[in-house]
Amino acid sequence: MPELPEVETVRRSLERTVSGKTISSVKVFHPKMIRGMEVGPFIDTLKQGRIERVDRRGKFLLFVFERFYLVSHLRMEGKYFPYPQAIEKDKHTHVIFRFTDGSELHYNDVRKFGTMELRDKETAMSVAPLAQLEREPFDPTFTAEVLAENLIRKKRSPIKTALLDQSIFLGLGNIYVDETLYAARVHPLTKAGALTLDEIARIHVAGVDVLRKAVESGGSTIRSYVSPTGKGEFQLQLAVYGQTGVPCPRCGTAIEKIKVGGRGTHFCPTCQQVAL
Repeated sequence: MPELPEVETVRRSLERTVSGKTISSVKVFHPKMIRGMEVGPFIDTLKQGRIERVDRRGKFLLFVFERFYLVSHLRMEGKYFPYPQAIEKDKHTHVIFRFTDGSELHYNDVRKFGTMELRDKETAMSVAPLAQLEREPFDPTFTAEVLAENLIRKKRSPIKTALLDQSIFLGLGNIYVDETLYAARVHPLTKAGALTLDEIARIHVAGVDVLRKAVESGGSTIRSYVSPTGKGEFQLQLAVYGQTGVPCPRCGTAIEKIKVGGRGTHFCPTCQQVAL
């Protein structure tokens, strides 16, 4: 599933390729992807709309128009592909945006889990789902103190589960939580309420650092993720995720994998001691 670094990489590519373009037509081949309105009004609203820019909020892409946002969530397998001219769609292309210059943007989704929704600019940030998100991790006001306050709501949860909550630490998904906890030397089963302030501070620093490095590397291509410009490279730097049985980079102990909240979780049993 694309996490914040992957979505940011997609955003940057789309900003370069579709920003400033005007939509001439929209074709929707899988209506269930469109949320909040029928397909007809969705298409009619977008026609002749000009994409001012492409933003991101957490893992959501925001195509910015004059009076509204097109809010897109890629879910498990969503991908955007821009083309300089019209081409024949493949079987996994479910939405096509045609622009007045003849170019197209195809939304491709093998599992069909992705969603698109039009939201009024004045209210989009104050209602779900965007209103439920914590501030961006790179926002200087998102501090270790803020994270500590957020974790009070999850004090009985394992820290791995707590950090997957986007109202706690925005942008962390399964891959980057594992990497964050490894860097912070915190066991994933440690209860959030058992963490010391020093441990929370280490998690905060590690999480922001991991996300920043992943963005700089274009995200992680683990299975099928690709951006409009190609595959990410952060998977080459992963210390624990997907490294079951591989020696820990710090101590040489074999990396282990367990289930936490139903999610595959990787950690070093020597460097990350559990505190329940």
